[in-house]
Amino acid sequence: MTPGQPSRILIVSDAWMPQVNGVVRTLSVVVSLLRAGGDTVEVIGPDRFPTIPTPGYAEIRLALAPRRRLRRMIEAFRPDAIHIATEGPLGWAARGLCLKHGWRFTTSFHTRFPDYVHARTRIPRAWSWALMRHFHRPSAAVLVATPSLAAEMTARGFRNLAAWSRGVDLARFRPEPRAPWEGLPRPVFLYAGRIAVEKNIEAFLALDLPGSKAVVGDGPQRAALQARFPEAHFTGRLENGKLAAAYAGADAFVFPSRTDTFGLVLLEALASGTPVAAFPVTGPLDVIGPAPEPVGALSENLRDACLGALDADRATCRHYAERWSWDACAARFRETLTPAIA
Repeated sequence: MTPGQPSRILIVSDAWMPQVNGVVRTLSVVVSLLRAGGDTVEVIGPDRFPTIPTPGYAEIRLALAPRRRLRRMIEAFRPDAIHIATEGPLGWAARGLCLKHGWRFTTSFHTRFPDYVHARTRIPRAWSWALMRHFHRPSAAVLVATPSLAAEMTARGFRNLAAWSRGVDLARFRPEPRAPWEGLPRPVFLYAGRIAVEKNIEAFLALDLPGSKAVVGDGPQRAALQARFPEAHFTGRLENGKLAAAYAGADAFVFPSRTDTFGLVLLEALASGTPVAAFPVTGPLDVIGPAPEPVGALSENLRDACLGALDADRATCRHYAERWSWDACAARFRETLTPAIA
């Protein structure tokens, strides 16, 4: 898109408010910044359609037969650029409409659906990766969050990849105030995020660690994990400053996922001065692996990573997080857009 010239930007996403996840957080911040810069941005999400619950994940709603209504919405908005953020019913419907009418579009790869589907159904990952390649093949640019993810996707046959990193709200997430975690022996090891099988939270909760384990968030696996690990402290979802204080009050943030494409929670923890412990996989490798000074620890032995993270300096963690800008994220998103009508 033309720098400095306001544009009409359409984003179609199966992940949108009131859902709470990294995709929604990223898109909502980017949309706000684009609007502040003068662009007219329309987001079409499941909230504007009849929906059905995602099997096994009732809090996530999927648009039901959206194509006809979606076409009317796109034509009424008259976008200069179209971005399809997800590969759900809305994403597929938007893709089909764009191909039918000759509208150019970009896409982004936020979620490793092949891993998630395999974890729940045991459907071979290769089948899902083939479907993902088919979905993104017509895209003018496929936005990916990290270099390691881009390398993996290139090896899997994806083309037209474009780098699109992330940011962190440095005013919201900060080293003070710190939640005291009263009654919990120190050190406090914290996980925050969606509580679902693909997040591999059991790998964290099963560790033999000193101090306490705390879990912030909600999701379909919460009841089962809470029953299996009664010694862990489950808070549910936290808002209105309590989440930021929980990050800051922990001694280490544990990120056990092996399937995330980035992990915004990593930056939120670091901005709060809390070092990160994780496996050396996409996301952690790209966020904390390149840090010039230790801001956590990565290891295939997650217990070793947890204990090693305790040695990181909190001020260094905050200083490193300050390098990640939402303004740069929004600017890069806009740079990758392509005119819908050539």
